[in-house]
Amino acid sequence: MESEIVCLGEALIELNQLPEKGKDFFYSSFGGDVSNVAIAIARQGSSAGIISLVGEDLFGDQLLELWQREGVNHAHVSKISNASTGIYFVTHDSKGHHFSYFRKDSAASQITPENLPSAYIASAKFLHFSAISQAISSSSNDVVNASIKIAVENSVLISYDTNLRLKLWSLDKARETIQQTIPYVDFLFPSLEDSILLTGLKEPTAIVDYYLKNGAKLVALKLGAEGVLLGTEDGIHRIPGKAVETADATGAGDIFDGAFLSEWLKNRNPLESAQYANAAAALSTIGFGAVEPIPYRLDVDKFITSYSNKVCTS
Repeated sequence: MESEIVCLGEALIELNQLPEKGKDFFYSSFGGDVSNVAIAIARQGSSAGIISLVGEDLFGDQLLELWQREGVNHAHVSKISNASTGIYFVTHDSKGHHFSYFRKDSAASQITPENLPSAYIASAKFLHFSAISQAISSSSNDVVNASIKIAVENSVLISYDTNLRLKLWSLDKARETIQQTIPYVDFLFPSLEDSILLTGLKEPTAIVDYYLKNGAKLVALKLGAEGVLLGTEDGIHRIPGKAVETADATGAGDIFDGAFLSEWLKNRNPLESAQYANAAAALSTIGFGAVEPIPYRLDVDKFITSYSNKVCTS
């Protein structure tokens, strides 16, 4: 079965601290950036699939069950017995949320180009992956390079999140790899925090301009609570953030990516897609965890309408 958007990378089990229940209480859920993106896409009404490996273990089974429930095509996810499904912890304090990973030599990191379903990628409208997909192992990076080649040869649009995890690789290696990837990218989804480290620039407009000049066709620079800066060949537009009572911002950037891609397939309008994704990402921060708070399209539409009415009457 074909999917409109094919996501390539690692899925993880999430253990998220719930501060109101004490620092030692962790809630078990799911994560992994590309998996979050795929679920966000599915909840917006577009078809998504994932390419990955999971362990032949309880956590791997739980992820397969999750994708089945969410309507994410997992026909190209295989279970392997020689490695485990990765996990991570999320803790919270006054400075925000913090990640601790236990993913070294995870099942997903064992993927090789031989695992790639070429025809499946070639039939998609988008291929989505992140820098994490490149960083978890050299063989996974080889898989990303092979998938880029398939996408380019078959006019499949490429979506890329620069998701920077310096516990996985050095800043120099990340800069080199990401710089080499950007010229192939149609839709680039960096965060301001990552981009300051990757580019050495601090001003958001300069960062967007830098990425465009380096080959990205569209750049949506995620500014957290401040919104997003959208850059295309037609210019740069700032979309302000939407004020919500944030409980946990884990995965908000992933939800932005998925909502943007789904909305763009619907309307082919970058500005409207960024506005929609901005609302979806804000709405996702109201609850705890990466997956449970991901809003459905109906929720996002209602939020946009109610927020617009609130602004107009205030």
